[in-house]
Amino acid sequence: MHSSQGHGFCNSHVPPDLLTGPITGDPCGKLNWSGTQRGPNPVALHHAMVPYLMLSIWLDLTFQNQCVLVAVFGLIGGAVANWMIYRFAYYNPRLISPWGPRPEDASPRTFWDRLPVIGWFFLRRESQWHGTGFWIRPMLIEIGTAISLVWLFQFETQSGGLLPAVMRTGQFMAMIEPNANLVFVSHALLFVLMVAASFIDFDERIIPDMITIPGTLLGLTLATVLVAGSDDGPTSLPFMPTFFIQGESIIFNPTTFDAPWFSGNESWSGEQGLFCGLGIWAVWCFALCDRRWSNAIRRRRGFQRAIKHFLNGLFHHSFWKVLFGLWIAGSLGVVTVWVIGGEYWSGLFTALVGLAAGGGAIWSIRIVASWALQIEAMGFGDVTLMAMIGAFVGWQAVLIAFFFSPFAAIAIVLLRYLITRDTQTPYGPYLCAGTMLTIVFWDSIYQEWLRANLLVFGSTLLWLCIAMLGLMACMLFVWRLIKIALFQR
Repeated sequence: MHSSQGHGFCNSHVPPDLLTGPITGDPCGKLNWSGTQRGPNPVALHHAMVPYLMLSIWLDLTFQNQCVLVAVFGLIGGAVANWMIYRFAYYNPRLISPWGPRPEDASPRTFWDRLPVIGWFFLRRESQWHGTGFWIRPMLIEIGTAISLVWLFQFETQSGGLLPAVMRTGQFMAMIEPNANLVFVSHALLFVLMVAASFIDFDERIIPDMITIPGTLLGLTLATVLVAGSDDGPTSLPFMPTFFIQGESIIFNPTTFDAPWFSGNESWSGEQGLFCGLGIWAVWCFALCDRRWSNAIRRRRGFQRAIKHFLNGLFHHSFWKVLFGLWIAGSLGVVTVWVIGGEYWSGLFTALVGLAAGGGAIWSIRIVASWALQIEAMGFGDVTLMAMIGAFVGWQAVLIAFFFSPFAAIAIVLLRYLITRDTQTPYGPYLCAGTMLTIVFWDSIYQEWLRANLLVFGSTLLWLCIAMLGLMACMLFVWRLIKIALFQR
């Protein structure tokens, strides 16, 4: 975890790669690296060298070459998203992806069929099995993914879109370039996963665990291993930046779990943090179980019989063995990273807290709304989706994304209605769109609004959210009574 203490050194006299600590700069434009000389950590050094060397090779490329490679990755990412969209569909899996099995009687697929974008023109010959124009949407997904990632790369690493406008200078962008590229890698992978989840949700009103569970594991892994640093150089985490003013300097940090306070509380690096991380991991694994609570059994046969039915349901399917193994392996991984400590534990713990915040917020609303309305409110796929997003972006961003999603819904509902005349739109795409809006407007929403309110109100905002949840329950309960009185006489 970064510390805001230490000596300030002028960048023109002391090279930043000899120091560790948060990046600083004064309001007049002179930039510093505030920190202290770091002694070598053999364990951390061994784990940090590989991403550091890979990042160094990447940064040595020209911007034009980087854009070409990002575009290629975007095309491949779009193709992977298309494969997931049709492969992981639950109700109506279709043999559309050129990487999957082909329909019976269709001609064998060739190398050219599997090329992104171009291959869909060749696959038009399968229209008799998939329908006229079936190839248009997947082709547009691949093109759109490539264009979106190139724009996102330019926005985050070149334009400094995540930073305050006064800090978007060439000199400062050069100093934070490693962190900006790590953030982009994380966001690019998240974008591909959200594209696949959104279109499956559009098609089938479901978000498969085959996307969100591996996606969550990927987010936790990236938060842990994307720590770029050398034996005596700075380290950087793949989370969006935040800043605060100390004296005449502006200090920048990744938005870790303790932002925006950065109190330096070491208890989160000790046993308290370990137990909290293990608890979050255990609850997430339990949430993925086949949990079936029956109020009907509770009313007819009693609470104990309902508990027995619930416990039997947990072990009814063999998938519980997979989850049990995942819990054991993940717990060992959490303990291992905690022992290594440093930025690795800070990154993993930030992702775990983001997982808990994202999944917990949607899960709480699902429970409260389902109780108040006596019908299922929101699918559990929305819970696992938001948990995955939280693992990538942290609790601060996932909180903003949740409040952004209704505004994104307005545009999505109108666009979808104009195209398909379908008035029923799932909530998952709104959450994904809210996440991208959070990234694009990060500076104005977090830096200028949420961060200031968190500093002023602190934990009071948590109690305010709990109170709003209770108020929502009361409003939905009253609405259910009104519907019964008016429409079910």
